[in-house]
Amino acid sequence: MIFDVETRITEKSNQSLALWLRLQACHNLVLNYVRDKMRQQFNVTLPRYDLMAQLAGQKNGLKMGELSSRLMVSNGNITTITTQLEKEELIERILSTEDRRSTFVRLTPKGTKAFNKMQKAYDAYIQEAFSQFSETNTKKLQKSLSDLKKTLSISLN
Repeated sequence: MIFDVETRITEKSNQSLALWLRLQACHNLVLNYVRDKMRQQFNVTLPRYDLMAQLAGQKNGLKMGELSSRLMVSNGNITTITTQLEKEELIERILSTEDRRSTFVRLTPKGTKAFNKMQKAYDAYIQEAFSQFSETNTKKLQKSLSDLKKTLSISLN
């Protein structure tokens, strides 16, 4: 038996709470699976991978603040991860020519090559995690979660 956030559900719990805790439990299971696989194969954390994923295909790079917004983490977190990736020569920082206070970050050729390998593996791990879930159920869940996201985006803003 798996013990997770859903153990908080009782007979008196409302449906919204039960749904929220189920979403968290599923998220945590997939996240832990992918995190372990990425660490084993590439010795990389998911925050590092996520930052590189944001930079992939961004020829001119992204501003540090933009990375922070996209990844929904603090500027301090971005700075820490950026420093680590820069030491490994996977990314580089470039001062803006227009605004000296702004710094852009982009993948180096070495970083692009490393990311491309990681991305293929990451995609395969996600596919493995959902492999027992039917295509029909996947489409239904995607639609339901899309509807929920739209509803929340409207009502919480």
